[in-house]
Amino acid sequence: MLTLDHLTIIAPTLSEGVDHVRDCLEIEVPFGTRHLYMGTHNHRLQLGDGAYLEIVARDPDGVDPGRARWFGVDDPAQVRADWNEGRRLRGWVAAAQGIESTVGQHPEFGEVVSLPFDNPEFAFAILADGSLPLGGALPSLIDHRNDPTKMSEIPDLDARLVSFTLQHPSPERVKAIYTELQIDRPPSVKSGSSLRYEAVVETPAGMHALW
Repeated sequence: MLTLDHLTIIAPTLSEGVDHVRDCLEIEVPFGTRHLYMGTHNHRLQLGDGAYLEIVARDPDGVDPGRARWFGVDDPAQVRADWNEGRRLRGWVAAAQGIESTVGQHPEFGEVVSLPFDNPEFAFAILADGSLPLGGALPSLIDHRNDPTKMSEIPDLDARLVSFTLQHPSPERVKAIYTELQIDRPPSVKSGSSLRYEAVVETPAGMHALW
């Protein structure tokens, strides 16, 4: 079974991502960490029930990991195009126990990469070109290796995920894959002309849409 781990805002720059989430949620999401092994950095915010929001972007001061980075950030033109089209909540990550088995049955997730490279603590599935699985309709996969994310390390500003929706041109196909994968708390899927996510988040300022 796969479990919702976190939602991902994939931004051309980290500052643009933070500004967008502030505009949507009226929350200033604090800095998270630099992924020195992957050349990216993020801001993070708890969303309740063990899930969180990640704003992620390529780190201009980051090192070259020697392979494709995650979340498609090695294609800045595509990241910018999605951003300009209003596709900013671009995907999500699901936690898998035994990631090798899932990827073995579903190669569309990519290959299992143990991270950090020099002292692995978890595993992440990344396609050879770094793109999102099934264009982002499928989650990226993480295996915490029995050491789940410590939510105490992620700021809790009383934001809570109320709903998470995916619009897709082939909704029945996506629903069938989610069912086959036995995903806990997947986005609800409905028909739409293009792939597009939206989340409704309750904050101290009220209900807000994040896209």
